[in-house]
Amino acid sequence: MMLIKTTLANSCFTLLSLGAIAISSPQVARASEHLSLDSLVQQAASKDQATSQQAISKLREFKNEGVDAFWKAYQKDLPNNPQLRATLDAICQQKDCDASKLYWHKDLEAAKTASKETGKPILSLRLLGNLNDELSCANSRFFRTALYPNAAVSQLLRDRFILHWQSERPVPKVTIDFGDGRKLEQTLTGNSIHYVLDSDGRPVDAIPGLYSPQAFIENLKDAERAVSSVSNFNGDLNLRREILVKYHRDRYAKLEKNWRSDLTRLRLPTQPLLPLAVTDPNSSAMLASRLTVGKAMVELPTLSRTTGEPLAEVTPPSPFAKLSDANWARLARLYQNRVYLDQGSLNVMQRKLSPSASMSNVVSSFERAIAQDTVRNEYVFHAQIHNWFANGEFLNSDTATLTALNRRVYDELFLTPASDPWLGLVNENVYTGLSKVN
Repeated sequence: MMLIKTTLANSCFTLLSLGAIAISSPQVARASEHLSLDSLVQQAASKDQATSQQAISKLREFKNEGVDAFWKAYQKDLPNNPQLRATLDAICQQKDCDASKLYWHKDLEAAKTASKETGKPILSLRLLGNLNDELSCANSRFFRTALYPNAAVSQLLRDRFILHWQSERPVPKVTIDFGDGRKLEQTLTGNSIHYVLDSDGRPVDAIPGLYSPQAFIENLKDAERAVSSVSNFNGDLNLRREILVKYHRDRYAKLEKNWRSDLTRLRLPTQPLLPLAVTDPNSSAMLASRLTVGKAMVELPTLSRTTGEPLAEVTPPSPFAKLSDANWARLARLYQNRVYLDQGSLNVMQRKLSPSASMSNVVSSFERAIAQDTVRNEYVFHAQIHNWFANGEFLNSDTATLTALNRRVYDELFLTPASDPWLGLVNENVYTGLSKVN
């Protein structure tokens, strides 16, 4: 009897011990993971390049958790330490990541896997150049200033989207050498677009060019709801198509109603939102730069001095110019009070401005440009994209759909066709006195 009691006692003790081990194992694993993260964060900040690069690669495997761990460890030092900021940029794969704390995939297949695991849609950015380079195209630089550092935008992107970016092509740059050691390097052209994709990488909507943070959030939430709607029907492609066609028809109808209302408020003649005229496929970089206000402010002064053609000849009336520049500015003023940059954006601007610049003047000018880009992008580019989807285009289930949509956007809307490697900057029929361009 005593033997039985002893055996039972030992068995109970063993079971309790095993239970304690089982309960503590996840805690031990989490503690081990944190130790690993802390170690990687320290190694990533190492001045030894090989050590740093290896740690950065491993931190990227932790995704947002890796970004957060590095940011929390060095948040006080980041504003005044370019090396630490560059390390965080490498972990995020985005320039100025200390202001946004966003983790970006560079491989779409990895983003699709993450989307399926989390149930979040994909926000896929296409740009000229690379998002982690200072000199990417102007609009992507403005995203890193006006959008990604914005507290509400950053939180929405971190919580509800899987982020991915891909370079459309290298961004054209020009360097002006003043001959006394001073050089000015500037990008010339290029536009960017955010595609909202489902977990299979199929496009549901697209947000073209620069928007105010407030309008960007509204578009993201609308597209997120559309993704959710089509995700609930277990692969019924016909039903998916019907839902997306209705979504884009409704969005287009709302845009057209707002367009007519705005024209009435400005006492301008009523005109249809679409159709847009067909544009010459050999459009120049000059014309492409004029399509967005923020980019035009940066690029046109350089373009007008570097092109070999007279300005009037390379800037024909834009087929997208439904209104004069003055009337676009008037229309944008209707929405100006909805455009404001938060402290995160202001901090990025302050860091990049010359000490002699007037911060208030620069901010006011930038906010006016954002307001104009927002209304132009909605009433010109986004309207056309909604129209394509509403007519049943780009709703196929194959993997080539996104590629086809992106090609149409860059060829017909952004006037940056892949068929012209020189973006209209080289005219073979004009004699320059220089050897031919290779």
